[in-house]
Amino acid sequence: MELTLQCTFLEVDDHEAAIAFYCDTLGLEVRQDVKMDDARWLTVGPKDQPEIGIVMQTAGAGRSPDDAQSIRTMLAKGSLGGLVFQTDDVDALFERVAASGAEVLQEPMDQFYGLRDCAFRDPSGNMVRINQKPKA
Repeated sequence: MELTLQCTFLEVDDHEAAIAFYCDTLGLEVRQDVKMDDARWLTVGPKDQPEIGIVMQTAGAGRSPDDAQSIRTMLAKGSLGGLVFQTDDVDALFERVAASGAEVLQEPMDQFYGLRDCAFRDPSGNMVRINQKPKA
């Protein structure tokens, strides 16, 4: 039996800022944008990986008021989910993302376990790490 990843979810508090960061800055594409009452589900993904979607849902949507507030509080602290991307040139992508005004958590560096990576927060506070593909 084969198991593949289809989608992952992120809580966001500003879908337009998420589009600017994930699509305009990182180069992902919008796959679906669904608005329903006071909630919105935006799905984006890498152009070369049409089978994978990142679903950005309105922070706290569909939850009790107390749970929704807890999620919004954790999101504001940067304590919720995150993503890890891979690129051929982490330094060039770092410069592009840093120039967008994203909060830098870690500049590009070589890790002791063999990767070169950097980290940012997206506009909602989610951590985004970017790894460089190992050289062959």
